Amino acid sequence: MTVKETSAQSSAQFFSLLQWVTCMHQFLRLQPHVLSALIGVLFVVNGFSQTNSSDWPKAKPVSLVVAFAPGASTDIVARNLTQKLSEITGGNFIVENKGGAGGNIASTQVKRAAPDGYTILVHSVAFAVNPSLYADAGYDAIKDFIPLALGPKTPNIITVNPTTPARTLPELVEAAKKNNFNYASSGIGTTTHLSMERLKTAAKIDIVHVPYQPAAAINAVVANHTPIASTSMPPAVPMIKAGKLIALAVTSSSRSPLLPSVPSITEFGYKEFDDYTWFGFFLPLGTPTAIVEKLNSAINAAMESADVVDKFTQLGMSSSKNSSAEFGAFLRAEVPKWAAVVKSSGAKAD
Repeated sequence: MTVKETSAQSSAQFFSLLQWVTCMHQFLRLQPHVLSALIGVLFVVNGFSQTNSSDWPKAKPVSLVVAFAPGASTDIVARNLTQKLSEITGGNFIVENKGGAGGNIASTQVKRAAPDGYTILVHSVAFAVNPSLYADAGYDAIKDFIPLALGPKTPNIITVNPTTPARTLPELVEAAKKNNFNYASSGIGTTTHLSMERLKTAAKIDIVHVPYQPAAAINAVVANHTPIASTSMPPAVPMIKAGKLIALAVTSSSRSPLLPSVPSITEFGYKEFDDYTWFGFFLPLGTPTAIVEKLNSAINAAMESADVVDKFTQLGMSSSKNSSAEFGAFLRAEVPKWAAVVKSSGAKAD
């Protein structure tokens, strides 16, 4: 059957459905607004059925909806991939920052977007944390999206302003027992927040949490508005290398190759730590399998390109090739893991 014949057949089926709805209106005596809603749904379905996934992504720009503001680690990941994705697919990829509510605004926007491959959510590990952190995050992390690909990951890092009377993590713990400190994180419920709360519990200290937008947390500590920061590595590394911050520990179980002189938190006796900030790509439910596979392949190819690998390495991030199914399995383990941490820490966003 030719494309023209298929289109004609689809149109005929659509108008048959439209005629059926009209008849049902007469039979059931539906209210006019109900009939309008049903017809609207049919037009959407018909329009989507005419979309040929083989044409993707030539019809319009593909939006990478980033869940945080410009300059955040999630934003850095997205912007380092857009040009590569354009080169690989022949489409036009653009970044749309949609920060707010810990990333929930972006998540709910993409959840409701047309499942045509032209809207992709770029989020952090907060995507897996938020449903247990918020009374109503607006989405189910397992059921409401297609997990497209797992992006790079980075250990979290604890840093201090040089004026702070601590040069090691044990010194900070001792100082916190005698002084009233506060610390900046990349936001309520992020792993940067939860990692520090776990440290506070383990070390029996009380440091007041001051949540910031991810891109602003490091700047607050550089300016000494808060003396301590718990953030992901990308925004912190340049400031550490410039001498504007002092790194005390990374929250992974081993040291980061990017900062080999910075101890792992496990070296100080905190054995249960292996906390990372990871980044992921998600699609609305219903996106055609062919587009999911093309996008997954393109994202993996982009992350494996030499210049992107080099850039991620400079920022303390690493990635590995993965399928949509593999990312889905990873996500199904992450959601309950962080739900348990949220519960034990007592963290709440509402």
